[in-house]
Amino acid sequence: MSPAKPSVQGARRAAFDVEAYLKSTGAGVTVVYHPQGEVVFSQGMPAGDIWYIEQGSIKLSVLSHSGKEAVVSMLGPGDFFGEGALAGQARRIGTATATTATRALVIEKDTMVRLLHTEHAFSDRFISHMLTRNMRIEADLVDQLFNSSEKRLARTLLLLARYGQTNPARALPKISQETLAEMIGTTRSRVNFFMNKFRKLGLIEYSTSNDVKIHDALINIVLHD
Repeated sequence: MSPAKPSVQGARRAAFDVEAYLKSTGAGVTVVYHPQGEVVFSQGMPAGDIWYIEQGSIKLSVLSHSGKEAVVSMLGPGDFFGEGALAGQARRIGTATATTATRALVIEKDTMVRLLHTEHAFSDRFISHMLTRNMRIEADLVDQLFNSSEKRLARTLLLLARYGQTNPARALPKISQETLAEMIGTTRSRVNFFMNKFRKLGLIEYSTSNDVKIHDALINIVLHD
């Protein structure tokens, strides 16, 4: 009896599991932990590694020559950051700070480049992230140019709560009103005024620990002309 031929399926290389990889460690990959308030990297530091958030949240901010800070983005689980190193960025153009206790995967640049070239599933995952980030930046610009501070705050709260995603987190990550003011380009007093207004309208609520829960109806503030 002739030996059985291996099936085509068995001869193929096992499919690359992106999510499993992003929860593992290995050559060129390290898991790091950052407590709330710790700086992950600072503006001006050499850029090299790419980061992926498994748990927690990260604030990206930039500091002007005059010392004024602006919050560029708030990131959460499933987001990459520091990817400018892939485009030849020699130094970090902003500061990344953990706003809650954060677990992240640090992927060395050479490892990241290899994955993007050899693992199509991983490449698709990263490209999807970058396209989403690009659309978010464009929408942020339109928001700043044309919308009121009230609408900008409502939109920012919904984005932070990951409104519209498959498994949204309706509770906000820990974030101060000062940071919200920096993100939308207004004052803390205006943020406080609108947060109280949203609470009275039943669009948000505060827990006993002062956490903020977002209700879907907040989208009406953004959609209302």
